[in-house]
Amino acid sequence: MSTTNSLASQMKHRDRDMVPAFLVKAMFTLMLAAVALVGYARLTDRPVTSQVAHSNIVQERAITLIGTRSDGVQVYGSDGSKLAHSKDEKAGFIDVIWLSVNRERLVQDVPSNAPVRLVRRANGHVAVIDDTTGWKIELIGYGQDNVAAFAKLID
Repeated sequence: MSTTNSLASQMKHRDRDMVPAFLVKAMFTLMLAAVALVGYARLTDRPVTSQVAHSNIVQERAITLIGTRSDGVQVYGSDGSKLAHSKDEKAGFIDVIWLSVNRERLVQDVPSNAPVRLVRRANGHVAVIDDTTGWKIELIGYGQDNVAAFAKLID
């Protein structure tokens, strides 16, 4: 019986010392500060500054993404020619975009083999737009190699 009481006592002290109280208080303080800042921004109608400024489309290409998780994703042009494969060197980001497009199409219950638009904007950014679901992604901040996997398809 004394062994059980000893273990219970050790666990009680150990659990109390696992996360110091000041860290828990700091976490909740940061959380409340974030909620207060967002609330202030909404109440004062501050403009959204984190959105990318609109830029016109200067170049466009329809592409179809076909593949599987195990075999990779192939990119085909509107004429049926193979443009790229996600297993090619530094083209793995094609898999990521394919997964995102397919997920959105699954959620909205639309066919998964429809083409998407690959566009270059006047500001030089590249975007992938899925007209069947309204989904789009501006390829900014994903790393040079990841953006290049799509940018070279439109050049």
